[in-house]
Amino acid sequence: MKTKKQKTEAIESGLEDLKKSKTVIITDFTGLSSNEMNALRRALRAIETPFRVVKKRLLKIIFEKSGAPFDTKQYEGQTGVVFSPKDIVEVAGTVYRFVKEHEKKGIFKILGGLDVAEKRFIDAKEVVAIGKLPSREILLGQLVGMIAAPIKSFMFILKAKSEKSS
Repeated sequence: MKTKKQKTEAIESGLEDLKKSKTVIITDFTGLSSNEMNALRRALRAIETPFRVVKKRLLKIIFEKSGAPFDTKQYEGQTGVVFSPKDIVEVAGTVYRFVKEHEKKGIFKILGGLDVAEKRFIDAKEVVAIGKLPSREILLGQLVGMIAAPIKSFMFILKAKSEKSS
């Protein structure tokens, strides 16, 4: 049981994390072993994003004080929060891959997210959809390939025409 001072410190720490964040993703980690929790923290640390375990009641206070529209009463289980200074696309991918690894066990779920700048709640389906997107580098590679394909075809046709006329 936390003392009132510890709870106040947790709220202040949460508010500070929220101020530094662009994106917040709320998860349910009920049933996750300590080794699995450490693996998640390592994956998030690689993208410089902390994972915090926050009681729902304290999380509700944090969101209310910041003016964010999020009600934690709708969720059951233990809440873990990813406070990230990065865009949701970068963070959702890492969290989604972890969910995918533990999908069969059903022990780690995305509950939703928050776009801090717009103070807009993002439901779990949208966070998962964003997490499924390929990385920026892959998308750029696909774009270059799509742009280059017609040019390659045109060059092939020109080459065939020049060989035919000679």
